[in-house]
Amino acid sequence: MAFLAVALYATAVAWLAGLALFWALPLLRNYASARKMGVPIRVIPIDHTNPLWLLLDRKVLPVIARLLPFTRKSSFLRYNYRGWEMRERWAPHHEMGDVFTIVTPKEVWLYLGDPDAVADMFRRGRDEFPRCTRLTEMLNVFGPNISTAEGAQWRTHRKLVATCFTEQNNEIVWSEAINLATDMIRYWSTRKPLTSVDSDARTLSLHVLSRAAFGKSFRFEGHDERKAENSSKSYKESLQTILENCILIVAFGPQTLARWKSYLPKKLARVQEACDAFQKYMTSVYEAEKAASAGASSSSRHDHNLMTSLVRASQASESKAALTEQEIYGNMFVLNFAGHDTVSHTFTFAVYFLAAHPEVQDWVADELHQVLGPGSDPADWSYTRDFPKLKRCLAVLYETLRLYTPVPTSKWTDKASPALKVGDKTVTIPPNTIVLPSYACIQTDPRYWGDDSLSWRPQRWVDINEEWVAPRKGTFVGWSDGARDCPGKKFSQVEFVAALAVMLRDWVVEPATFGRETLADARKRVLDVIEKESTMILLLQMIHPERTPLVWKRR
Repeated sequence: MAFLAVALYATAVAWLAGLALFWALPLLRNYASARKMGVPIRVIPIDHTNPLWLLLDRKVLPVIARLLPFTRKSSFLRYNYRGWEMRERWAPHHEMGDVFTIVTPKEVWLYLGDPDAVADMFRRGRDEFPRCTRLTEMLNVFGPNISTAEGAQWRTHRKLVATCFTEQNNEIVWSEAINLATDMIRYWSTRKPLTSVDSDARTLSLHVLSRAAFGKSFRFEGHDERKAENSSKSYKESLQTILENCILIVAFGPQTLARWKSYLPKKLARVQEACDAFQKYMTSVYEAEKAASAGASSSSRHDHNLMTSLVRASQASESKAALTEQEIYGNMFVLNFAGHDTVSHTFTFAVYFLAAHPEVQDWVADELHQVLGPGSDPADWSYTRDFPKLKRCLAVLYETLRLYTPVPTSKWTDKASPALKVGDKTVTIPPNTIVLPSYACIQTDPRYWGDDSLSWRPQRWVDINEEWVAPRKGTFVGWSDGARDCPGKKFSQVEFVAALAVMLRDWVVEPATFGRETLADARKRVLDVIEKESTMILLLQMIHPERTPLVWKRR
Protein backbone atom coordinates (compact mmCIF):
# COMPACT_ATOMS: atom_id res chain seq x y z
CA MET A 1 0.00 0.00 0.00
CA ALA A 2 2.84 2.35 0.92
CA PHE A 3 4.60 1.39 -2.32
CA LEU A 4 1.48 2.28 -4.32
CA ALA A 5 1.20 5.67 -2.60
CA VAL A 6 4.88 6.40 -3.37
CA ALA A 7 4.39 5.36 -6.98
CA LEU A 8 1.34 7.60 -7.39
CA TYR A 9 3.17 10.51 -5.77
CA ALA A 10 6.20 9.99 -8.01
CA THR A 11 3.96 9.83 -11.06
CA ALA A 12 2.22 13.06 -10.09
CA VAL A 13 5.54 14.81 -9.50
CA ALA A 14 6.89 13.57 -12.82
CA TRP A 15 3.72 14.72 -14.62
CA LEU A 16 3.92 18.19 -13.03
CA ALA A 17 7.63 18.42 -13.81
CA GLY A 18 6.95 17.48 -17.43
CA LEU A 19 4.17 20.07 -17.62
CA ALA A 20 6.47 22.74 -16.17
CA LEU A 21 9.18 21.80 -18.67
CA PHE A 22 6.67 21.87 -21.52
CA TRP A 23 5.72 25.41 -20.45
CA ALA A 24 9.20 26.68 -19.54
CA LEU A 25 11.19 25.61 -22.62
CA PRO A 26 9.23 27.65 -25.20
CA LEU A 27 9.13 30.59 -22.78
CA LEU A 28 12.92 30.50 -22.43
CA ARG A 29 13.34 30.11 -26.19
CA ASN A 30 11.12 33.14 -26.85
CA TYR A 31 12.87 35.15 -24.16
CA ALA A 32 16.25 34.43 -25.78
CA SER A 33 14.84 35.55 -29.15
CA ALA A 34 13.48 38.80 -27.65
CA ARG A 35 16.78 39.63 -25.96
CA LYS A 36 18.50 39.83 -29.35
CA MET A 37 16.54 43.00 -30.10
CA GLY A 38 18.00 44.91 -27.15
CA VAL A 39 14.67 46.43 -26.13
CA PRO A 40 12.79 46.26 -22.79
CA ILE A 41 11.10 42.91 -22.08
CA ARG A 42 8.13 41.93 -19.96
CA VAL A 43 7.31 38.25 -19.35
CA ILE A 44 3.83 36.78 -18.82
CA PRO A 45 3.14 33.06 -18.24
CA ILE A 46 0.06 32.63 -20.46
CA ASP A 47 -0.48 34.02 -23.93
CA HIS A 48 -3.57 36.24 -24.13
CA THR A 49 -4.71 34.43 -27.30
CA ASN A 50 -4.85 31.02 -25.62
CA PRO A 51 -8.45 29.82 -26.34
CA LEU A 52 -9.06 28.58 -22.79
CA TRP A 53 -7.55 31.73 -21.29
CA LEU A 54 -9.87 33.82 -23.48
CA LEU A 55 -12.76 32.34 -21.51
CA LEU A 56 -11.14 32.68 -18.09
CA ASP A 57 -8.86 35.73 -17.98
CA ARG A 58 -11.30 38.31 -16.58
CA LYS A 59 -12.66 35.79 -14.08
CA VAL A 60 -9.27 34.61 -12.80
CA LEU A 61 -7.19 37.79 -12.67
CA PRO A 62 -9.44 39.75 -10.24
CA VAL A 63 -9.33 36.80 -7.85
CA ILE A 64 -5.52 36.73 -8.01
CA ALA A 65 -5.41 40.49 -7.42
CA ARG A 66 -7.55 40.12 -4.29
CA LEU A 67 -5.69 37.11 -2.90
CA LEU A 68 -2.22 38.40 -3.78
CA PRO A 69 -2.32 42.23 -3.63
CA PHE A 70 1.44 42.50 -4.21
CA THR A 71 0.92 41.20 -7.79
CA ARG A 72 -1.29 44.12 -8.86
CA LYS A 73 1.55 46.00 -10.53
CA SER A 74 3.12 42.86 -11.96
CA SER A 75 3.37 42.17 -15.69
CA PHE A 76 1.05 39.20 -15.20
CA LEU A 77 -1.84 41.38 -14.06
CA ARG A 78 -1.03 44.39 -16.25
CA TYR A 79 -0.56 42.65 -19.61
CA ASN A 80 -2.11 39.19 -19.35
CA TYR A 81 -5.69 39.81 -20.54
CA ARG A 82 -7.51 40.90 -23.67
CA GLY A 83 -7.63 44.63 -24.12
CA TRP A 84 -4.99 45.55 -21.53
CA GLU A 85 -3.83 48.23 -23.96
CA MET A 86 -7.01 50.25 -23.35
CA ARG A 87 -6.37 50.35 -19.61
CA GLU A 88 -2.69 51.23 -19.93
CA ARG A 89 -2.88 53.60 -22.93
CA TRP A 90 0.56 55.22 -23.35
CA ALA A 91 1.88 54.38 -19.87
CA PRO A 92 4.01 51.33 -20.87
CA HIS A 93 5.68 53.27 -23.68
CA HIS A 94 6.38 56.27 -21.48
CA GLU A 95 7.94 53.83 -18.99
CA MET A 96 9.89 51.65 -21.43
CA GLY A 97 10.29 53.74 -24.59
CA ASP A 98 8.80 53.62 -28.07
CA VAL A 99 9.42 49.90 -28.47
CA PHE A 100 9.21 46.98 -26.04
CA THR A 101 8.35 43.28 -26.09
CA ILE A 102 6.05 40.99 -24.16
CA VAL A 103 7.25 37.38 -24.06
CA THR A 104 4.89 34.43 -23.57
CA PRO A 105 5.36 30.67 -23.98
CA LYS A 106 3.62 30.95 -27.36
CA GLU A 107 4.71 34.26 -28.88
CA VAL A 108 7.05 37.24 -28.82
CA TRP A 109 4.96 40.42 -29.08
CA LEU A 110 6.74 43.60 -30.21
CA TYR A 111 4.84 46.85 -29.49
CA LEU A 112 5.55 50.01 -31.47
CA GLY A 113 4.67 53.42 -30.04
CA ASP A 114 6.61 55.49 -32.59
CA PRO A 115 4.37 56.82 -35.43
CA ASP A 116 7.23 56.92 -37.95
CA ALA A 117 8.09 53.28 -37.25
CA VAL A 118 4.40 52.34 -37.50
CA ALA A 119 4.03 54.14 -40.84
CA ASP A 120 7.24 52.51 -42.11
CA MET A 121 6.01 49.06 -41.11
CA PHE A 122 2.72 49.54 -43.00
CA ARG A 123 4.56 51.02 -46.00
CA ARG A 124 6.83 47.98 -46.30
CA GLY A 125 3.74 45.85 -46.21
CA ARG A 126 3.22 42.18 -46.75
CA ASP A 127 6.73 41.36 -48.06
CA GLU A 128 8.49 42.21 -44.79
CA PHE A 129 5.59 42.52 -42.36
CA PRO A 130 2.73 40.23 -43.43
CA ARG A 131 -0.40 39.89 -41.34
CA CYS A 132 -0.09 37.27 -38.62
CA THR A 133 -2.63 34.73 -39.81
CA ARG A 134 -2.18 32.69 -36.62
CA LEU A 135 -4.13 35.43 -34.85
CA THR A 136 -6.88 35.58 -37.47
CA GLU A 137 -7.31 31.86 -38.20
CA MET A 138 -10.18 31.89 -35.72
CA LEU A 139 -12.17 33.58 -38.51
CA ASN A 140 -11.96 30.46 -40.71
CA VAL A 141 -15.40 29.51 -39.39
CA PHE A 142 -16.89 28.86 -42.83
CA GLY A 143 -13.78 28.80 -44.99
CA PRO A 144 -10.53 30.63 -45.89
CA ASN A 145 -10.98 34.37 -46.38
CA ILE A 146 -9.28 37.70 -46.89
CA SER A 147 -8.43 37.98 -43.18
CA THR A 148 -6.66 34.61 -43.02
CA ALA A 149 -5.03 34.31 -46.45
CA GLU A 150 -1.46 35.29 -47.29
CA GLY A 151 0.73 35.74 -50.37
CA ALA A 152 -0.76 35.06 -53.78
CA GLN A 153 -3.90 33.65 -52.20
CA TRP A 154 -4.47 36.91 -50.32
CA ARG A 155 -3.97 38.97 -53.51
CA THR A 156 -6.73 36.93 -55.17
CA HIS A 157 -9.04 37.44 -52.21
CA ARG A 158 -8.28 41.17 -52.03
CA LYS A 159 -8.81 41.73 -55.75
CA LEU A 160 -12.19 40.01 -55.81
CA VAL A 161 -13.44 41.33 -52.46
CA ALA A 162 -12.54 44.87 -53.54
CA THR A 163 -14.95 44.55 -56.48
CA CYS A 164 -17.81 44.19 -53.97
CA PHE A 165 -17.29 47.58 -52.34
CA THR A 166 -18.52 49.82 -55.14
CA GLU A 167 -20.29 53.15 -55.16
CA GLN A 168 -23.47 51.30 -56.13
CA ASN A 169 -23.18 49.25 -52.94
CA ASN A 170 -22.53 52.43 -50.92
CA GLU A 171 -25.80 53.82 -52.33
CA ILE A 172 -27.55 50.76 -50.91
CA VAL A 173 -25.87 51.24 -47.54
CA TRP A 174 -26.81 54.92 -47.44
CA SER A 175 -30.51 54.46 -48.21
CA GLU A 176 -30.89 51.36 -46.01
CA ALA A 177 -29.18 53.04 -43.03
CA ILE A 178 -31.44 56.11 -43.38
CA ASN A 179 -34.61 53.99 -43.52
CA LEU A 180 -33.62 51.86 -40.53
CA ALA A 181 -32.36 54.80 -38.46
CA THR A 182 -35.64 56.64 -39.08
CA ASP A 183 -37.55 53.72 -37.58
CA MET A 184 -35.00 53.31 -34.80
CA ILE A 185 -35.20 56.93 -33.62
CA ARG A 186 -39.01 56.68 -33.55
CA TYR A 187 -38.68 53.64 -31.31
CA TRP A 188 -36.01 55.26 -29.12
CA SER A 189 -38.10 58.38 -28.59
CA THR A 190 -40.92 56.29 -27.10
CA ARG A 191 -38.65 54.58 -24.54
CA LYS A 192 -38.09 56.82 -21.54
CA PRO A 193 -35.66 55.74 -20.36
CA LEU A 194 -34.00 53.82 -23.19
CA THR A 195 -31.86 50.84 -22.18
CA SER A 196 -31.38 49.02 -25.50
CA VAL A 197 -28.88 51.18 -27.42
CA ASP A 198 -26.35 48.39 -27.96
CA SER A 199 -28.97 45.79 -28.90
CA ASP A 200 -30.74 48.15 -31.31
CA ALA A 201 -27.45 49.31 -32.85
CA ARG A 202 -26.62 45.67 -33.56
CA THR A 203 -30.03 45.25 -35.19
CA LEU A 204 -29.53 48.29 -37.40
CA SER A 205 -26.06 47.17 -38.42
CA LEU A 206 -27.21 43.61 -39.06
CA HIS A 207 -30.09 44.79 -41.24
CA VAL A 208 -27.86 47.12 -43.25
CA LEU A 209 -25.55 44.17 -43.84
CA SER A 210 -28.46 41.89 -44.71
CA ARG A 211 -29.43 44.26 -47.51
CA ALA A 212 -25.93 45.18 -48.67
CA ALA A 213 -24.52 41.66 -48.39
CA PHE A 214 -27.42 39.41 -49.41
CA GLY A 215 -30.09 41.69 -50.87
CA LYS A 216 -32.46 40.95 -47.94
CA SER A 217 -34.35 43.86 -46.36
CA PHE A 218 -35.85 43.63 -42.87
CA ARG A 219 -38.04 46.07 -40.98
CA PHE A 220 -36.39 47.54 -37.90
CA GLU A 221 -37.71 46.16 -34.64
CA GLY A 222 -36.59 47.54 -31.31
CA HIS A 223 -35.43 45.32 -28.48
CA ASP A 224 -38.89 45.11 -26.88
CA GLU A 225 -40.66 44.57 -30.20
CA ARG A 226 -38.73 41.54 -31.41
CA LYS A 227 -40.20 38.08 -31.14
CA ALA A 228 -37.92 35.17 -30.32
CA GLU A 229 -37.23 33.01 -33.33
CA ASN A 230 -35.56 29.65 -33.65
CA SER A 231 -31.98 30.40 -34.74
CA SER A 232 -32.06 27.33 -36.98
CA LYS A 233 -34.90 28.82 -39.08
CA SER A 234 -33.88 32.42 -39.64
CA TYR A 235 -30.82 33.79 -41.46
CA LYS A 236 -30.98 36.96 -39.42
CA GLU A 237 -31.17 35.20 -36.08
CA SER A 238 -28.57 32.60 -37.03
CA LEU A 239 -26.02 35.27 -37.95
CA GLN A 240 -26.86 37.22 -34.79
CA THR A 241 -26.30 34.09 -32.69
CA ILE A 242 -22.96 33.38 -34.40
CA LEU A 243 -21.72 36.93 -33.96
CA GLU A 244 -22.75 37.05 -30.30
CA ASN A 245 -21.02 33.74 -29.54
CA CYS A 246 -17.86 33.99 -31.61
CA ILE A 247 -15.74 33.54 -28.49
CA LEU A 248 -17.30 30.09 -27.95
CA ILE A 249 -16.79 29.15 -31.59
CA VAL A 250 -13.14 30.22 -31.31
CA ALA A 251 -12.65 28.23 -28.10
CA PHE A 252 -14.31 24.99 -29.27
CA GLY A 253 -14.27 25.22 -33.08
CA PRO A 254 -17.29 24.68 -35.35
CA GLN A 255 -16.17 21.14 -36.22
CA THR A 256 -16.05 20.17 -32.54
CA LEU A 257 -19.50 21.66 -31.98
CA ALA A 258 -20.89 19.69 -34.91
CA ARG A 259 -19.21 16.46 -33.81
CA TRP A 260 -20.61 16.63 -30.27
CA LYS A 261 -23.93 18.32 -31.01
CA SER A 262 -25.97 15.52 -29.40
CA TYR A 263 -24.19 16.02 -26.08
CA LEU A 264 -23.91 19.81 -25.97
CA PRO A 265 -25.63 22.01 -23.37
CA LYS A 266 -28.50 24.09 -24.69
CA LYS A 267 -26.49 27.25 -25.38
CA LEU A 268 -23.75 25.49 -27.35
CA ALA A 269 -26.33 23.43 -29.23
CA ARG A 270 -28.04 26.66 -30.27
CA VAL A 271 -24.72 28.06 -31.53
CA GLN A 272 -24.10 24.89 -33.53
CA GLU A 273 -27.59 25.05 -35.03
CA ALA A 274 -26.96 28.68 -36.01
CA CYS A 275 -23.72 27.72 -37.79
CA ASP A 276 -25.61 25.06 -39.75
CA ALA A 277 -28.45 27.46 -40.62
CA PHE A 278 -26.14 30.22 -41.79
CA GLN A 279 -24.13 27.75 -43.92
CA LYS A 280 -27.34 26.51 -45.56
CA TYR A 281 -28.47 30.06 -46.23
CA MET A 282 -25.18 31.03 -47.88
CA THR A 283 -25.32 27.86 -49.98
CA SER A 284 -28.84 28.65 -51.22
CA VAL A 285 -27.86 32.22 -52.17
CA TYR A 286 -24.69 31.00 -53.86
CA GLU A 287 -26.59 28.42 -55.92
CA ALA A 288 -29.25 30.97 -56.87
CA GLU A 289 -26.63 33.43 -58.08
CA LYS A 290 -24.85 30.74 -60.09
CA ALA A 291 -28.16 29.90 -61.76
CA ALA A 292 -28.83 33.60 -62.43
CA SER A 293 -25.36 33.98 -63.94
CA ALA A 294 -26.02 31.07 -66.28
CA GLY A 295 -29.34 32.56 -67.44
CA ALA A 296 -29.79 35.20 -70.08
CA SER A 297 -31.21 37.74 -67.67
CA SER A 298 -32.35 38.08 -64.08
CA SER A 299 -33.56 40.94 -61.94
CA SER A 300 -31.04 39.94 -59.30
CA ARG A 301 -28.29 40.63 -61.83
CA HIS A 302 -28.95 44.33 -61.32
CA ASP A 303 -28.49 44.14 -57.57
CA HIS A 304 -25.08 45.15 -56.25
CA ASN A 305 -25.11 43.29 -52.95
CA LEU A 306 -21.84 41.76 -51.73
CA MET A 307 -22.72 38.10 -52.26
CA THR A 308 -23.81 38.48 -55.89
CA SER A 309 -20.85 40.77 -56.62
CA LEU A 310 -18.42 38.26 -55.13
CA VAL A 311 -19.86 35.32 -57.08
CA ARG A 312 -19.90 37.26 -60.34
CA ALA A 313 -16.36 38.55 -59.87
CA SER A 314 -15.10 35.07 -59.06
CA GLN A 315 -16.82 33.48 -62.05
CA ALA A 316 -15.53 36.21 -64.35
CA SER A 317 -11.93 35.65 -63.25
CA GLU A 318 -9.50 33.17 -64.71
CA SER A 319 -9.59 29.80 -62.98
CA LYS A 320 -6.36 30.43 -61.08
CA ALA A 321 -7.60 33.78 -59.81
CA ALA A 322 -11.07 32.68 -58.72
CA LEU A 323 -12.43 31.86 -55.31
CA THR A 324 -13.70 28.44 -54.43
CA GLU A 325 -17.22 28.01 -53.10
CA GLN A 326 -15.82 27.54 -49.58
CA GLU A 327 -13.71 30.72 -49.90
CA ILE A 328 -16.79 32.69 -50.96
CA TYR A 329 -18.57 31.45 -47.82
CA GLY A 330 -15.52 32.31 -45.73
CA ASN A 331 -15.38 35.84 -47.10
CA MET A 332 -19.09 36.42 -46.69
CA PHE A 333 -18.85 35.44 -43.05
CA VAL A 334 -15.81 37.61 -42.31
CA LEU A 335 -17.39 40.59 -44.09
CA ASN A 336 -20.50 40.14 -41.97
CA PHE A 337 -18.40 39.72 -38.83
CA ALA A 338 -16.16 42.73 -39.53
CA GLY A 339 -18.99 44.93 -40.75
CA HIS A 340 -21.49 44.12 -38.02
CA ASP A 341 -19.88 44.11 -34.59
CA THR A 342 -17.29 46.79 -35.38
CA VAL A 343 -19.89 49.31 -36.56
CA SER A 344 -22.47 48.50 -33.88
CA HIS A 345 -19.98 48.71 -30.98
CA THR A 346 -18.53 51.97 -32.34
CA PHE A 347 -22.04 53.36 -32.79
CA THR A 348 -22.90 52.49 -29.18
CA PHE A 349 -19.77 54.27 -27.91
CA ALA A 350 -20.62 57.32 -30.04
CA VAL A 351 -24.22 57.57 -28.76
CA TYR A 352 -23.07 57.52 -25.14
CA PHE A 353 -20.33 60.07 -25.82
CA LEU A 354 -22.93 62.31 -27.48
CA ALA A 355 -25.21 61.95 -24.45
CA ALA A 356 -22.37 63.31 -22.32
CA HIS A 357 -21.53 66.14 -24.75
CA PRO A 358 -24.54 68.30 -25.73
CA GLU A 359 -22.20 70.86 -27.31
CA VAL A 360 -21.09 68.26 -29.88
CA GLN A 361 -24.73 67.44 -30.67
CA ASP A 362 -25.38 71.12 -31.37
CA TRP A 363 -22.20 71.35 -33.48
CA VAL A 364 -23.27 68.40 -35.64
CA ALA A 365 -26.89 69.60 -35.86
CA ASP A 366 -25.72 72.95 -37.25
CA GLU A 367 -23.99 71.11 -40.10
CA LEU A 368 -27.02 68.91 -40.74
CA HIS A 369 -29.34 71.91 -40.98
CA GLN A 370 -26.98 73.64 -43.41
CA VAL A 371 -26.37 70.61 -45.62
CA LEU A 372 -29.72 68.77 -45.46
CA GLY A 373 -32.12 71.51 -44.42
CA PRO A 374 -34.17 71.51 -41.20
CA GLY A 375 -37.37 70.17 -42.75
CA SER A 376 -36.25 67.93 -45.61
CA ASP A 377 -37.45 64.35 -45.96
CA PRO A 378 -34.59 61.88 -45.19
CA ALA A 379 -35.80 59.79 -48.13
CA ASP A 380 -34.68 62.64 -50.40
CA TRP A 381 -31.14 62.83 -49.00
CA SER A 382 -28.53 61.97 -51.61
CA TYR A 383 -25.45 59.86 -51.03
CA THR A 384 -23.44 61.46 -53.84
CA ARG A 385 -24.53 65.02 -52.99
CA ASP A 386 -24.75 65.00 -49.20
CA PHE A 387 -22.38 62.40 -47.77
CA PRO A 388 -19.15 64.22 -48.77
CA LYS A 389 -20.38 67.38 -47.01
CA LEU A 390 -21.14 65.77 -43.64
CA LYS A 391 -17.64 66.14 -42.22
CA ARG A 392 -18.76 66.75 -38.65
CA CYS A 393 -20.73 63.48 -38.63
CA LEU A 394 -17.63 61.74 -39.95
CA ALA A 395 -15.54 63.44 -37.25
CA VAL A 396 -17.74 61.83 -34.57
CA LEU A 397 -16.87 58.43 -36.05
CA TYR A 398 -13.13 59.16 -36.27
CA GLU A 399 -12.94 60.54 -32.75
CA THR A 400 -14.79 57.54 -31.33
CA LEU A 401 -12.48 55.14 -33.17
CA ARG A 402 -9.45 57.11 -32.00
CA LEU A 403 -10.29 56.43 -28.36
CA TYR A 404 -11.99 53.04 -28.74
CA THR A 405 -10.73 51.10 -31.75
CA PRO A 406 -12.67 47.81 -31.74
CA VAL A 407 -10.17 45.72 -33.75
CA PRO A 408 -6.41 46.08 -33.18
CA THR A 409 -4.24 45.23 -36.17
CA SER A 410 -1.13 43.06 -36.11
CA LYS A 411 1.77 42.05 -38.35
CA TRP A 412 4.60 39.58 -37.97
CA THR A 413 8.03 38.83 -39.42
CA ASP A 414 7.40 35.23 -40.51
CA LYS A 415 10.81 33.83 -41.57
CA ALA A 416 12.48 37.20 -42.22
CA SER A 417 14.53 39.44 -39.89
CA PRO A 418 13.62 42.98 -40.97
CA ALA A 419 15.27 46.02 -39.41
CA LEU A 420 13.04 48.86 -38.24
CA LYS A 421 14.19 52.31 -37.18
CA VAL A 422 12.49 53.36 -33.94
CA GLY A 423 13.53 56.86 -32.93
CA ASP A 424 17.34 56.91 -33.00
CA LYS A 425 17.61 53.11 -32.59
CA THR A 426 17.55 50.45 -35.31
CA VAL A 427 15.91 47.24 -34.14
CA THR A 428 16.52 43.98 -36.01
CA ILE A 429 13.43 41.88 -35.42
CA PRO A 430 13.88 38.08 -35.28
CA PRO A 431 11.73 35.70 -37.32
CA ASN A 432 8.36 34.64 -35.95
CA THR A 433 7.83 37.87 -33.99
CA ILE A 434 4.39 39.49 -33.85
CA VAL A 435 4.62 43.24 -34.43
CA LEU A 436 1.80 45.51 -33.28
CA PRO A 437 1.27 49.23 -33.62
CA SER A 438 0.36 50.33 -30.09
CA TYR A 439 -2.91 51.85 -31.27
CA ALA A 440 -4.17 52.68 -27.76
CA CYS A 441 -0.93 54.60 -27.18
CA ILE A 442 -0.28 56.38 -30.46
CA GLN A 443 -3.95 57.39 -30.85
CA THR A 444 -4.01 59.03 -27.40
CA ASP A 445 -0.41 60.04 -26.72
CA PRO A 446 -0.31 63.74 -25.67
CA ARG A 447 2.86 64.14 -27.77
CA TYR A 448 0.73 63.81 -30.91
CA TRP A 449 -2.80 64.72 -29.77
CA GLY A 450 -2.26 67.45 -27.19
CA ASP A 451 -3.06 67.77 -23.50
CA ASP A 452 -6.70 66.77 -24.08
CA SER A 453 -5.72 63.53 -25.85
CA LEU A 454 -8.02 61.42 -23.65
CA SER A 455 -10.98 63.77 -24.14
CA TRP A 456 -13.61 62.93 -26.73
CA ARG A 457 -13.55 66.03 -28.95
CA PRO A 458 -14.65 65.47 -32.58
CA GLN A 459 -13.97 69.12 -33.37
CA ARG A 460 -10.25 68.30 -33.57
CA TRP A 461 -10.87 66.68 -36.99
CA VAL A 462 -12.42 69.75 -38.69
CA ASP A 463 -10.84 73.22 -38.79
CA ILE A 464 -12.59 76.60 -38.71
CA ASN A 465 -12.83 76.56 -42.53
CA GLU A 466 -14.64 73.21 -42.42
CA GLU A 467 -11.62 71.46 -43.91
CA TRP A 468 -10.66 67.97 -42.76
CA VAL A 469 -7.62 67.84 -40.44
CA ALA A 470 -5.55 64.77 -41.29
CA PRO A 471 -3.49 63.47 -38.33
CA ARG A 472 0.23 62.80 -38.48
CA LYS A 473 1.00 59.63 -40.43
CA GLY A 474 1.13 56.62 -38.13
CA THR A 475 -0.87 58.16 -35.28
CA PHE A 476 -4.29 56.85 -36.35
CA VAL A 477 -4.89 53.26 -37.48
CA GLY A 478 -8.64 52.91 -36.94
CA TRP A 479 -9.04 50.90 -40.16
CA SER A 480 -5.45 49.61 -40.23
CA ASP A 481 -3.22 50.99 -43.00
CA GLY A 482 -1.16 49.97 -46.00
CA ALA A 483 -2.09 47.28 -48.52
CA ARG A 484 -4.09 45.33 -45.93
CA ASP A 485 -6.25 48.15 -44.67
CA CYS A 486 -9.94 47.46 -44.17
CA PRO A 487 -11.72 47.05 -47.55
CA GLY A 488 -15.02 48.01 -45.90
CA LYS A 489 -13.78 51.39 -44.62
CA LYS A 490 -16.07 53.48 -46.83
CA PHE A 491 -18.96 51.08 -46.19
CA SER A 492 -18.73 51.67 -42.42
CA GLN A 493 -18.37 55.43 -42.85
CA VAL A 494 -21.46 55.70 -45.04
CA GLU A 495 -23.56 53.60 -42.66
CA PHE A 496 -22.45 55.54 -39.58
CA VAL A 497 -22.88 59.01 -41.12
CA ALA A 498 -26.31 58.24 -42.58
CA ALA A 499 -27.65 56.89 -39.27
CA LEU A 500 -26.15 59.73 -37.25
CA ALA A 501 -27.62 62.34 -39.58
CA VAL A 502 -31.13 60.94 -39.03
CA MET A 503 -30.67 60.87 -35.27
CA LEU A 504 -29.12 64.28 -34.61
CA ARG A 505 -30.84 66.61 -37.05
CA ASP A 506 -34.11 66.71 -35.11
CA TRP A 507 -33.28 64.97 -31.82
CA VAL A 508 -31.07 65.35 -28.78
CA VAL A 509 -29.98 62.65 -26.36
CA GLU A 510 -29.14 62.93 -22.69
CA PRO A 511 -28.57 60.49 -19.82
CA ALA A 512 -31.45 59.67 -17.51
CA THR A 513 -30.83 61.03 -14.01
CA PHE A 514 -30.92 58.95 -10.83
CA GLY A 515 -32.37 60.30 -7.57
CA ARG A 516 -31.07 63.80 -6.82
CA GLU A 517 -28.45 63.59 -9.54
CA THR A 518 -28.14 66.66 -11.76
CA LEU A 519 -27.83 66.39 -15.54
CA ALA A 520 -24.20 67.45 -15.27
CA ASP A 521 -23.59 64.66 -12.74
CA ALA A 522 -25.30 62.17 -15.04
CA ARG A 523 -23.10 63.18 -17.98
CA LYS A 524 -20.00 62.70 -15.87
CA ARG A 525 -21.30 59.29 -14.81
CA VAL A 526 -21.72 58.29 -18.47
CA LEU A 527 -18.09 59.16 -19.20
CA ASP A 528 -16.99 57.14 -16.16
CA VAL A 529 -18.98 54.14 -17.39
CA ILE A 530 -17.39 54.36 -20.85
CA GLU A 531 -13.90 54.50 -19.37
CA LYS A 532 -14.26 51.90 -16.62
CA GLU A 533 -16.75 49.42 -18.07
CA SER A 534 -15.45 48.93 -21.60
CA THR A 535 -13.32 45.92 -22.39
CA MET A 536 -12.33 43.41 -25.05
CA ILE A 537 -14.62 40.42 -25.54
CA LEU A 538 -13.74 39.43 -29.08
CA LEU A 539 -13.87 43.11 -29.98
CA LEU A 540 -13.71 46.19 -27.78
CA GLN A 541 -17.16 47.10 -26.47
CA MET A 542 -19.16 48.58 -23.61
CA ILE A 543 -20.07 45.70 -21.30
CA HIS A 544 -23.37 46.80 -19.74
CA PRO A 545 -24.61 50.00 -21.44
CA GLU A 546 -28.17 49.02 -20.50
CA ARG A 547 -27.31 50.01 -16.91
CA THR A 548 -26.88 53.60 -18.11
CA PRO A 549 -30.28 54.52 -19.61
CA LEU A 550 -30.74 57.44 -22.00
CA VAL A 551 -33.57 59.77 -23.04
CA TRP A 552 -34.17 61.09 -26.57
CA LYS A 553 -36.08 64.34 -27.04
CA ARG A 554 -37.15 66.50 -29.98
CA ARG A 555 -34.69 69.28 -30.71
